[in-house]
Amino acid sequence: MQFKLNYLFLFLALLISSNIVAQKSKRQVLEARRIQLQKDQIYINALLSNTKRKETNVLNELKDIDDKINTREDLIAAIESESNELGNEIYLNQLEINQNKRDLVALKKDYADMIYKSYKSKSQNSRIMFLLSSENFFQGYKRFQYMKQYTAFRKKQGDEIQQKTTELQVLTDSLQVKKNQKKTLLEIKKKEQSVIEKEKKSKENLLTQVKQKENKYKKQIRQFQKEENRINAQIDKLIRDAITASNKKSGNTSKTASTTFALTPEAKELASKFELNKGKLDWPVEKGYVSTFYGKQPHPIVKSTTIQSNGVRITTNDGSKARAVFNGTVLAVQVMSGNKKAVLIQHGNYITVYKNLENVFVTTGDKVTTKQEIGTIFTDKITGKTILSFVLTNNAKTLNPASWIYRM
Repeated sequence: MQFKLNYLFLFLALLISSNIVAQKSKRQVLEARRIQLQKDQIYINALLSNTKRKETNVLNELKDIDDKINTREDLIAAIESESNELGNEIYLNQLEINQNKRDLVALKKDYADMIYKSYKSKSQNSRIMFLLSSENFFQGYKRFQYMKQYTAFRKKQGDEIQQKTTELQVLTDSLQVKKNQKKTLLEIKKKEQSVIEKEKKSKENLLTQVKQKENKYKKQIRQFQKEENRINAQIDKLIRDAITASNKKSGNTSKTASTTFALTPEAKELASKFELNKGKLDWPVEKGYVSTFYGKQPHPIVKSTTIQSNGVRITTNDGSKARAVFNGTVLAVQVMSGNKKAVLIQHGNYITVYKNLENVFVTTGDKVTTKQEIGTIFTDKITGKTILSFVLTNNAKTLNPASWIYRM
């Protein structure tokens, strides 16, 4: 029965230990995520605070506040996840401490019993008498070996007690550290919640102004969307013309000739490498954050209005450069409205588009490499914003860049 109980305690101890290792690994991931979000928040707040506008626009102000709120909400969610994981670790840590305490009590009891029996044995016979009373040399040798083993066993038990005491102290210290970490996280969360409440009040005040002139702002949004659609149509035509040219050059007359690129073996290899890097592609800017995501969505401020984004809009620092996300060939450099430019880079049957550039450093046909700077991003003198529009297509079909760019 005692053996079964010992086996059960050993099994539970191993189970708790393995759970603690797994929990620690998970929390390290959550901690890294929280630290990154804190860095993002500092960057976004600094970027938006340092933006120099010639004119104030309620929609732009609201968008800035909305970006801050969204980042702060992500941070609070990350803090909550990490705090919950710490709570699990604290619980498992406490279980392990309780198990170690039971083990230590059992070890000390066994050691005390052995010392007591040894004391009684010494009172009846000394070690020397025990050896001298041997009937022959062989029996004396056996008794000597027994005494050596007994002494070694006593030392081993003493060492085990010392080791278990040390382990218990380490676990207790670790528990206190985790409790302090959780307390710190909750304090950060409380501070962030206080700030976010103020930001939400500012947002509500600005939203009141928007509602008073909602039709005016809806018109602004529609005009912006109309211009976006016009630029997107230009880009789409460039890609489709390139598809037609590639098929004409290769002599391809199949049904797919009008919708897919005719690829050389080298281009197929490049496309394959591009696909293998899905989710790992570099950002098209050194620093920045996504201020508009891909797809059809309600306008972030005027929710009753829907907008369509063929790619993502990345807000970055004044003077920032656009960078190629992967090796490729410049398919086209297109001048857009307001003398702004777009660069299209071909990666086999994949195209990456970098819009809203002020100056470009490449020309059609140039070979480019990953992270190579291809142009300076335009900074709007009115809003003070520096925004890169980034589009990704497979042939002429747009894809969600967030699925391809690392941690977008």
